[in-house]
Amino acid sequence: MGHGHGHGQVNPQSASGRYLGRLFMALGITTSFMLVEFIVALSTSSLALLSDAAHMLTDVVGIGMAITAIVLAKRASRKSSRTFGLYRAEVFAALANAVMLFGVAGYVIYEAVGRLDDPPTVPGMPVVLVALGGLVANIAAFALLRQGAKESLNVRGAYLEVFADLISSVGVLISGAITLAFGWAYADMIIGVAIGLFVLPRSFVLARRALRILFQHAPERVDVGAVNGALAALPGVVDVHDLHIWTLTSGMEVASAHLATETEAEVADVLGAAQRLLAEDYHIEHATLQVEPINATERCAELSW
Repeated sequence: MGHGHGHGQVNPQSASGRYLGRLFMALGITTSFMLVEFIVALSTSSLALLSDAAHMLTDVVGIGMAITAIVLAKRASRKSSRTFGLYRAEVFAALANAVMLFGVAGYVIYEAVGRLDDPPTVPGMPVVLVALGGLVANIAAFALLRQGAKESLNVRGAYLEVFADLISSVGVLISGAITLAFGWAYADMIIGVAIGLFVLPRSFVLARRALRILFQHAPERVDVGAVNGALAALPGVVDVHDLHIWTLTSGMEVASAHLATETEAEVADVLGAAQRLLAEDYHIEHATLQVEPINATERCAELSW
């Protein structure tokens, strides 16, 4: 007879939920300055400033989606039919952020190439002043989100966008200074392309991490073979099968497994040892383990997946 048992509980307050207030503050900062950048970019024909404004738009949308995902996750935890809540909404938000960053980078590069033959005259002083303001705004948002980015993929998505925009603000500042000092029209386009290329690898890394979670791959830090071997080496355990380890959302890793035991083995002892092993050695606090005598595993062997 099988014995199912869970250890730990999924915390209805995900890692990013603790940073909701900071997300709102960052949203206010980026939204306000994004509008300023768009207005000045359109009035000066600055592609570098326009690209920075577009990046800031992805900051606004990305932070907004992060906030929405957290609110949805909290509400979903109250629905009995949603046994895992809507924590994956955070991962979808992070993936959407990465897709937006790819789109913005492609648009900036396309526009820059189109201007090569006839670069517009861009006034340096307005670009420099707005770039300085954008740099300050991004530093403030960056500081607000930095700690949360270490714990939550969702917050990390917004954090990476702000970080990329901070770097692009430095680039815009440089292009404005060059234009102001030397009147070189191509500086604005070169910086625009550099900003677009800069964000692409970061977008790829973010998308890859989100897809790993959505495809329910084991966390990169966990060696599934080693976990299997460690469980199989526990006293009384003769076989481990149906071992699954996956990430629900940032900071929430779960596992399930069947442990086949010697007939005389004490179920409670085996279960407790397995729970301690997963929690202490692999930091997996939520595990559902079925302990079953070795002569009762025929049903598991019949399954084809």
